Amino acid sequence: WTHYGFSSQTGQFGKIEGTLDFDANDPTKSTVTATIAMNSVNSNVKKLDDTLESADYFDATKFPTATFKSTRVEKGATPDHLEVTGDLTLHGVTKPVTLDVVVTKVGQHPLRKAEAAGFAATTTLKRSDFGITHYLPNVADEIKIAIDSEAIEAKAFATGPKPPAK
Repeated sequence: WTHYGFSSQTGQFGKIEGTLDFDANDPTKSTVTATIAMNSVNSNVKKLDDTLESADYFDATKFPTATFKSTRVEKGATPDHLEVTGDLTLHGVTKPVTLDVVVTKVGQHPLRKAEAAGFAATTTLKRSDFGITHYLPNVADEIKIAIDSEAIEAKAFATGPKPPAK
């Protein structure tokens, strides 16, 4: 997002959980859900993170999570592209959002020895659609979202190594 026209800011969320039911033979039968902890935002500037988590923006105390639940998956322009439409609930407001998804790889994961799939998705949303209007228009209304995800078969995930606790 842009900040007063001087710079483009970025951030990411560190705590995201979800499920993917991916049908490689017919991706239109696939479903995805995700839950994002709004207090896990990381812009690499602690003061900005605190501001984003405050009532001025995400209001993470009142709305601790954002959720996405797919409602439709359609084939895109090429075999590795999908359009995933779903309901995004952010800041207590639910709106439809469509993700432009590239299937980056489907196959055997070399470390886990289990089926895996990788995806890269993008979308743009307006924060004002979700009632987040602080500092408009100086802080951009349109927010570009980029998602990179790697999914592993559920049993392999459950029994596999876990990252160290922080």
